[in-house]
Amino acid sequence: MIYTSMRPDVGVVDHPLHAWVLGDAARRGTRPAMVDVSSGRTLTYAELAGLVGRLAAGLAAEGIGKGDVVALHSPNTILFPVVLYATTTVGGTVTTLSPLAAPDEIAKQLIDSETRLMVSVSALIESARAAVEVVRRMTGRDIEILVCDSAEGHRPVLGLLGDGDVPAYEFDAAEDVAVLPYSSGTTGVPKGVMLTHRNLCTNLEQMAGLHQVEEGDRVIAILPFFHIFGLTALVNGALRRGATVYVHARFDLEAFLTSLERDRITHAYVAPPVMLALAKHPAVGNVDLSGLRRIICAAAPLDAGVQAAVADRLGVEVGQGYGMTELSPVSHLHADGNLGEPAACVGHLLPSTQARLVDPDTGLDVAEGEPGEVWIRGPQVMKGYFGRPEATDATVDADGWLHTGDIGRVDEDGNWFIVDRVKELIKYKGYQVAPAELEAILVQHPGIADAAVIGVHDEAGGEIPKAFVVPMTGVSISAAEVMAHVEGQVAPYKRIRRVEFIEAVPKAASGKILRRRLRDREPARS
Repeated sequence: MIYTSMRPDVGVVDHPLHAWVLGDAARRGTRPAMVDVSSGRTLTYAELAGLVGRLAAGLAAEGIGKGDVVALHSPNTILFPVVLYATTTVGGTVTTLSPLAAPDEIAKQLIDSETRLMVSVSALIESARAAVEVVRRMTGRDIEILVCDSAEGHRPVLGLLGDGDVPAYEFDAAEDVAVLPYSSGTTGVPKGVMLTHRNLCTNLEQMAGLHQVEEGDRVIAILPFFHIFGLTALVNGALRRGATVYVHARFDLEAFLTSLERDRITHAYVAPPVMLALAKHPAVGNVDLSGLRRIICAAAPLDAGVQAAVADRLGVEVGQGYGMTELSPVSHLHADGNLGEPAACVGHLLPSTQARLVDPDTGLDVAEGEPGEVWIRGPQVMKGYFGRPEATDATVDADGWLHTGDIGRVDEDGNWFIVDRVKELIKYKGYQVAPAELEAILVQHPGIADAAVIGVHDEAGGEIPKAFVVPMTGVSISAAEVMAHVEGQVAPYKRIRRVEFIEAVPKAASGKILRRRLRDREPARS
């Protein structure tokens, strides 16, 4: 059975991302677009559009043009959208890098994405330099690092501002890649997700069919901009609608609550750990949140009890969304005003989106009312994985259905629920952690013969990476040694949090790790 949205379809948007988002910037003029909450520095819509145009001229003068990749390695700053839209203005592509990534992780992405230029910040410059050195050593290529602020030996990105014209290029919204975020997809190591201008712009209009942000609204930005959720909701989506974005470089509960009250925030987009704090932390009761109208939670599953507790405690509308990087990123979203929506529901299908629920073993649609793997088809489905046609074909079939790897169900009112996962990806506080990536690092240790990694529940109701380790015969190795070995090579959210030593990793005849056997033993052991 093919499910469709209950809302009218939207037209495909074939405009450049920067033009679609900032098309009304001149009219909005002095209306504040971005506010840095730590310094109070504000960019108006007119200033934002002006900087984008001038930086685009500068990038063009540096030889950056259509198809060139610029790596943006930065926490949330008010210059993030300037670099993003200036790059797309010249026909380039932005690949976003996590500020928490280790140098080796950064280097892999720089090499895989064929990055030509890197933009970072002084606080991250040592990691950026180390990564570029790895690239130089492995490929012989040198990548210049510009900075959004100032760092000795590096040109400031605003030093490129020019007044020249941007050379014309042949634009194809369906083919030209605007953003290249990295995702582990349904399995395996991180891969570049090619999101076109059509993907991103159309997904903004699909979301607007269910959820409205308007001029005068105030949006708090605590989600990282490098993550597709933050990029879409807090940058592209908010600026497209003329809202003011209050930018936090990192999440701090006190600063978050202060900003919610002081800045009279109307819309908050968060991940489940923040919802847990809003539900339980005593400090929440001491702030005036009467300006807050709506909270949308996504990036990982949210407990129904936590969702209900936040709605009751704050007296605001709380809803969820669902998607993945490969969906630009949204396929389901809470509809504004749908207060009767069941807790734990991820909302309704977006306009112009089709879905199926499929038995992952047979490939056949499940009976109505039964759970199955969620397949999605629509204009938001990615172009593919960069340089990985086989991985693309394994995720998006010949008929255009993207196989999400998530198990879902839908009720008679069109409310969707995500109930399980086929895929083996671990969601740690909204971040994606690929078991295969950690397993590859574990087995590099001379004292480890084999290893497997799964996600297990922790006391806070989230998911953490746990390693099952087979020691080399005659070798004594501690759990602390295992965790330390991984810690130095990955971002903090990817660290191994628990270790169990076993005699053998369960595997199929093909050699595939049977992680389900490891997961099945967890409830009894805990």
